[in-house]
Amino acid sequence: MLQWEYHNISRSKDELFMNYSTLTQLMEPNESTLGRDIDPLSVYALFEHIKDKRKKRGVRYPMAFILTLILLAKLAGETTLAGVADWVRLRGDDLQKALPGTRGTFPCAATYSNVLRAIDAEQLPHILTQGLLRMEAAVRCEDEPSRFVGQKEREKHVHIAMDGKTLRGTLSHEAEDQKKMHQVTLYEPQTGLILKEQVVGEKQNELSLLSEFLLEKWVKGRILTVDALFTQHTFCSSVTRWGGEYMVIAKGNQPTLLDDLRLFFDEPPTDCRDWRTACTHDKGHGRLEQRSIIATTELNDFLSTWAGIAQVFCITRVVKEKGKERREVVVGITSLPPAKADAHQLLTLNRDHWKIENRLHWRRDVTLQEDHCQVRKGVAPRILALLNSFLLSLLDFLGVENVAKQARIFDAKPAVALRLLLGPLPTFK
Repeated sequence: MLQWEYHNISRSKDELFMNYSTLTQLMEPNESTLGRDIDPLSVYALFEHIKDKRKKRGVRYPMAFILTLILLAKLAGETTLAGVADWVRLRGDDLQKALPGTRGTFPCAATYSNVLRAIDAEQLPHILTQGLLRMEAAVRCEDEPSRFVGQKEREKHVHIAMDGKTLRGTLSHEAEDQKKMHQVTLYEPQTGLILKEQVVGEKQNELSLLSEFLLEKWVKGRILTVDALFTQHTFCSSVTRWGGEYMVIAKGNQPTLLDDLRLFFDEPPTDCRDWRTACTHDKGHGRLEQRSIIATTELNDFLSTWAGIAQVFCITRVVKEKGKERREVVVGITSLPPAKADAHQLLTLNRDHWKIENRLHWRRDVTLQEDHCQVRKGVAPRILALLNSFLLSLLDFLGVENVAKQARIFDAKPAVALRLLLGPLPTFK
């Protein structure tokens, strides 16, 4: 059985990835442990719970085996099913020694695609989410998962960002089994955990999924940040009804709210008694960025039709890059009172919300090249998108900052990636 431990892992990008890889050094393969035994708490074992819709007759490869091969190749940087098939075959001798279900040969690209279409697309995200939550609980609480809720680490799970992404490879196709797909995600910015993902139907939009996402188990005791599409009375009232808090941005879909907020911050009253500010400065990637916020409770009574409103705010972002300056101003409302979130905390929440774009959607589009994927039939595009999200959450869980760099390490040392998928949960000591 594969076993290893993590010792004193730092999540600092410089310490973790500039000099080779601490992750790789700590997971250096021990040939004596490579075998066909699968740990019951491994990713492979997690895949074994996925329902297989294929007919038993003619099935050559177990579902968990196929999904593990896909994830293994994706960890090594492969972005297409053809690339996955080639990568696996080129390492076939080593994989046959460690993986169950091998037959002397490995699947072709068409087999991977056919198997993906046979997966229960409604069950898969639930299993993957539960697996990530179990991993997080087990690692933080060692042998006492019940301690997880009471720890200070719980603060990292309070903030949830909600946003959607179109799978561009499914656009511009008329075939019945090649419909376009738009995926909505509940994402924890502080941990990288994906709590829920759902595909929106062709004639639907993200608002139609509110009843499925705004449930007590996701909302109670949490802070939800969303883009302007969800700035709706229904959204705000649902969040407050389930015991959660919201922070939303006002844009053109709510013109009256937008005009009221802009007018107030452009021409604030002289007798304004509550006027709190905060500012941050960042330098990196050749640009200077300044973010400032003004928060106040002065409009609470005027905007009382918005359920639970406790503050309004105005955020200004100024970016200087290559001698040019860009300026962006957004306004919004929140149910968080000043006692729970001061101006600085509101600014942090707004910035952290965009991790769902920078650390999830952007990585899926650019690093994993999801938008270039030509898999379109049935639920296969959705399954691949779910696996991409799971992979990124897994790497976030391990503290990986540079996914592309880590992929090159996994490609050079596939035994490390194999141990990650077949071995027990990592432990921090």
